[in-house]
Amino acid sequence: MKIAVMGAGAMGALYGALLAEGGNEVTLVDAWQEHVQAIMEHGLQVETGGCLKTFSVKAVSDPLLLGVQDLVLIFVKSYHTEVVVKNIHHLFHDGTAVLTLQNGLGNADIIAAAFNKATVLVGTTSHGATVLGPGQIRHAGAGDTVVGKYSGKIDQHLSDIAAEFTRCHLNARTDDNIMGVIWGKLLINAGINPVTAICGVLNGELLKAENIRQMAKLLIDEGEAVARASGIELPYNDTFAVLEKVAAATAANRSSMLQDIMSGRATEIDYINGAVVKEGEKCGVPTPCNKFITRLIKELEQRGSDRC
Repeated sequence: MKIAVMGAGAMGALYGALLAEGGNEVTLVDAWQEHVQAIMEHGLQVETGGCLKTFSVKAVSDPLLLGVQDLVLIFVKSYHTEVVVKNIHHLFHDGTAVLTLQNGLGNADIIAAAFNKATVLVGTTSHGATVLGPGQIRHAGAGDTVVGKYSGKIDQHLSDIAAEFTRCHLNARTDDNIMGVIWGKLLINAGINPVTAICGVLNGELLKAENIRQMAKLLIDEGEAVARASGIELPYNDTFAVLEKVAAATAANRSSMLQDIMSGRATEIDYINGAVVKEGEKCGVPTPCNKFITRLIKELEQRGSDRC
């Protein structure tokens, strides 16, 4: 397949590298010029379990350099989605699919408004990855890729894409309840990301510090109430128990939101806890804890940008 990966951060670069190693014609697209240049000159360096492996994959900074693709993967930060989709219409022909594996809610709606809904695929990934520097990432842990259709039921095209991902060691499966899967991941992120960012701690502290643990539980409890009122079938009977397992498995990791705050970057809070608040307002479920923590993160964002 000809595959364009929009956003060559940790996850986009990881997926691009593995899909390219599997024989697909992959191009990473990213605005970070130093990163793109390093990949083109030296390959993409991926550290896994203390070992370093170099992947040969094409990278560009301008999507206009590309022709039509079979699959477009969207991995940009959620607040860049709207701008990105405006600039990639030339990548599509009748058979092109677009797949978002981004965090949070709302990305699929933006993409579906720009393209034929029948071609829009949505999903989640539980792989862990971190950018180490230009042209370098760390694959912190393997996980699953779950994909479904934005509109309609699973079809052969989607099943073929999932099979190709699995062949390339991305362990993919399809799910007709994809919105439930997305909400499940959203709630885990809503519990882990903001509290670790505000407290400045690794994920494992959620299991050690009772105050932090209770903050995360309050956020998830509200989110579960919103999901139920919205008619979402969550994939877990006990979402908080799943959060504890995720925190244990990623105990030594800094959450993506903590990394963003430490680097003075914007976070995806509006698409995670902010999305819980927005959906709560639609269905009449109060979300005071998510609203409060969203405001706290936005204040930290502002303080970080003032220092830059």
